[in-house]
Amino acid sequence: MSFRCAVLDDYQKVSTKLADWSVLGDAVEVTVFDRYMAESPDLAETLKPFDIICIMRERTPFRRDLLEKLPNLKLLVTTGLRNAAIDLAAAKERGIAVCGTDSLGHPTAELTIGLMLALARHIPAETRRLGEGGQWQSTLGVDLKGRTLGIVGLGKLGARVARVAQALEMTVLAWSQNLTPERCAEAGVTYAAKQELFRQADFVSVHLVLSDRSRGIVGPAEISLMKPTAFLINTSRGEIVDQDALIAALREGRIAGAAVDVYDREPLPRGHPLFGVPNLLMSPHLGYVTEDNYRVFYSQIVEDIAAWIDGKPVRLLG
Repeated sequence: MSFRCAVLDDYQKVSTKLADWSVLGDAVEVTVFDRYMAESPDLAETLKPFDIICIMRERTPFRRDLLEKLPNLKLLVTTGLRNAAIDLAAAKERGIAVCGTDSLGHPTAELTIGLMLALARHIPAETRRLGEGGQWQSTLGVDLKGRTLGIVGLGKLGARVARVAQALEMTVLAWSQNLTPERCAEAGVTYAAKQELFRQADFVSVHLVLSDRSRGIVGPAEISLMKPTAFLINTSRGEIVDQDALIAALREGRIAGAAVDVYDREPLPRGHPLFGVPNLLMSPHLGYVTEDNYRVFYSQIVEDIAAWIDGKPVRLLG
């Protein structure tokens, strides 16, 4: 028996290059979709013939209403071991197995540091100005050494960012709702109350998992506490930072700048409010988009499919 498999949202067209799909032999017929499909009116009809669907993070949500329109779906594989865009309860009710993959932690941490340096040294603006034949050296950069980094969420990613910041001789503060001074001490950073972190930090970096508790946790009150020379970086999830509050602070010059890699809608539609906001550095959710990470994703997707066909599924979610 041959299973029909859809690989969704392969924007870079690399899914078949970064993993050996041939190990599945004739058991699986693979179709790759390299375009954004989540808002397509014929999404359910397009996916209806497939027994297996492989998805990249939360690019295409699989809610109950979509799952109920896919009578042939037997296996759903997502990159990562957590995907808030999948209705696991609905999948279970329909007998759909849901599997995940591992994910490397360092790519997002590295991007965070890169965005911090880009903000501090005005790299995008200076590069653009130079390429346009404009003024030579038009800004003054900010040193990271001796500055304070405030980390909101000291999990694996936050702790990794902290270690790099310490290597740059920055002072590191951390806060989250369940964080303790003891946990901070283990990571070699200083615990700070939420308000103090936002008051003291020269850079604030967000590293929380999106949940009902974290949604909007960096809002008008927190941003209003920041220094006019401070920068905000969000490589976590867009909804964690109040978008309107951030836009207002940047437009009014109440903070020096911000870097955002994540958004309330992805890909960003034309006319999105963040376009054209001053002193805002935007990247298209590049945190996890590296060759090494994608090799883990797609190789383990193939492993998940092979194990499921063998009747011994691995990395089951829910």
